[in-house]
Amino acid sequence: MMIYHPFTASKIAPEDANLPPGRVHHISVSADDGIQLYGWHVLADGRSAHNRDDCDRQLAEGGPLVLFFSGNAGNRCYRIPDLTTFTRLGVDVFLVDYRGYGENEGSPSEEMLAADARAVWNYTVERRKVVPNRIVLYGESLGGGVAVRLAAEMSEAGSPPGGLLLRSTFSSLTDTATYHYPWLPVRLLLVDRYPSAKRIGAVTCPLLLVHGRRDTIVPIEIGRKLFEAAPKKSSIGIEKRFVELPTADHNDVLSTAEDEFQDAIRQFLETMNGKWSGRSQELEVRESGVGEP
Repeated sequence: MMIYHPFTASKIAPEDANLPPGRVHHISVSADDGIQLYGWHVLADGRSAHNRDDCDRQLAEGGPLVLFFSGNAGNRCYRIPDLTTFTRLGVDVFLVDYRGYGENEGSPSEEMLAADARAVWNYTVERRKVVPNRIVLYGESLGGGVAVRLAAEMSEAGSPPGGLLLRSTFSSLTDTATYHYPWLPVRLLLVDRYPSAKRIGAVTCPLLLVHGRRDTIVPIEIGRKLFEAAPKKSSIGIEKRFVELPTADHNDVLSTAEDEFQDAIRQFLETMNGKWSGRSQELEVRESGVGEP
């Protein structure tokens, strides 16, 4: 049973995104075992930067930043339509390929992808100085399992992201495999299980799940099972939301329901905007020591 389908490349340059000059910048993240993970920082529409310092100055101006966790196939070159969905809304995106994908060395597995996701988070917070409550984790399909785990771990550590956005993802890889191969002892065969429904209860940030009603890869019932396992509200009082796309399958969301998908993201970001502002001010006060004895 093949889980991972990476598309490798000897080199992927910012120019390969086919976006205007200055919109896409190279990212390099060091994983804990020394493997370099390469990716892109894609600036929001209407913005551009000449170099890393210029990128950092624009990041410091505030606003949400999406950490993009891809599905199980391809590499970042195949996510350009998804990237533009976010950048049209005025959002910057960090998309770093998993190990074994693109030009990255190594082999993917559940544990290694989780470690790489933590490395990307640490890079974003520590090196790029983006406060956690400005970060939105976005996971599509298999990437939903990666994003849920990271959101749960950061929530448990007391530094939850600003939001968790999931598209076409599952309650667990085991549930999905059982649906497709009911005659196999899937629960005995699978090593990488991505038990998101067991992990999502620890997530304290706002949550949006988007799923196509016609999804033939991850049936919508499996997506709803994940949604039901999530807390009803975030720690800042925002209710979880499930958006069903009536015409969409698994891989055609942007071709069949782009407007509905983008509207759902826009509403999610707008709902969180005031909460972000207040929490950012609180964080600045704590970090400056104001009001501490």
